[in-house]
Amino acid sequence: MSADRFQATYLIETPLDPERVADIMAGEQSCGTFTRVQGETDELRERARAIVENVEELPSVGRPSLPNAWLDRQGNTGPWRRARVRISFPVGNIGANLPTLASTVAGNLYDLGETTGLRLETLSLPAAYRQRFDMPRAGIEGTRRLTGVESGPLVGTIIKPNVGLSAGQTAELVDKLCKAGVDFIKDDEVCADPVHAPLAERVPAVMKVIREHRQRTGKAVMMAFNITDETDAMLRHAELVEREGGSCVMASLNACGYSAIQTLRRATPLALHGHRNGYGALSRHPQLGISFQAYQVLWRLAGVDHMHVHGLQGKFSQSDDEVVESARDCLSPLAPGLQDQVLPAFSSGQWAGTVPATYGAIATDDLLFMSGGGILAHPDGPGAGVASLRQAWAAARVGISLPDYAREAAELRRALEFFGAR
Repeated sequence: MSADRFQATYLIETPLDPERVADIMAGEQSCGTFTRVQGETDELRERARAIVENVEELPSVGRPSLPNAWLDRQGNTGPWRRARVRISFPVGNIGANLPTLASTVAGNLYDLGETTGLRLETLSLPAAYRQRFDMPRAGIEGTRRLTGVESGPLVGTIIKPNVGLSAGQTAELVDKLCKAGVDFIKDDEVCADPVHAPLAERVPAVMKVIREHRQRTGKAVMMAFNITDETDAMLRHAELVEREGGSCVMASLNACGYSAIQTLRRATPLALHGHRNGYGALSRHPQLGISFQAYQVLWRLAGVDHMHVHGLQGKFSQSDDEVVESARDCLSPLAPGLQDQVLPAFSSGQWAGTVPATYGAIATDDLLFMSGGGILAHPDGPGAGVASLRQAWAAARVGISLPDYAREAAELRRALEFFGAR
């Protein structure tokens, strides 16, 4: 890959010649349209046109994955040919403009009449181009420094019930969770600035107990306040968190958009916890949307520090293989020689019993392992819930099965009895 071009790979489905369709894709997303126009000189095309680097044809299928009126009007009956297409784009067409980069690689291509399926699979950038965008402020090392967790996974949890608690009730719960020994707490994605617990009240109330806990114990628990809102409001919320001594804010990436997240990143030194809710709408169909590899590249260019990847053996639709690959994407630099990794955040139905599969697949402690019910619903209380998670990680690191380790670890034993029977 040259320094003046970046590459995207796509999975396409079409009844037409895949190489012809790939050429149409390259033209549509650079200097061309369905026909050559006045002013589209050879010099301009040489400088600004995207290039089809490779077309790998895959087995065909008998039925289209998605409806397409344009193809129906032409009487196309298949077969429906699939191919993996790699296209390179000139950096100069875009510059350091994240919304336009996203529009180029994942914009009108989805509406092309020539396809009955199109999915952005990977996005690769040259190092110099990546460095023109925002870097994480905290990332993995900074998050460890802010929480004082030098080694081992960061153990986190989520405010539950998701919504409905007052600011005072939220602070009381945070106090319990701090005393239980968590490293990280976050708001749920559906609780940002509700009338029953506005951020103007919730942030001071919660930070008061976090500061008091730090004064007593020396432990700085990171609280990710959900400040998802319109851009100016998010900036005000982040300023409030910073004034109160907080270290992290959370935003729903898809709802806020690239520009808002970039503006937030540049305005605050706080760690930025990126929540991907809504990603399923972009990814669940295997012939449509965007893979996590490309998705996380775009959001990392906005400067997030943590990215959600869901969890192994969890409650959502993703396969364990997809979760593992997503975590590995977060833990990989976007270009050789860079240190821009972000912290993968595991969540969704996680408890002590899902730890061995997680550690076995990822083989690193550089992750945030969040457990809501696994901590808050432990029969002996949240302190025992946190202990059961740490005991499970200790067992996984030395290769001892959870039942064997639990013989000398009461909290883990109770978790296995309680959650394992559900």
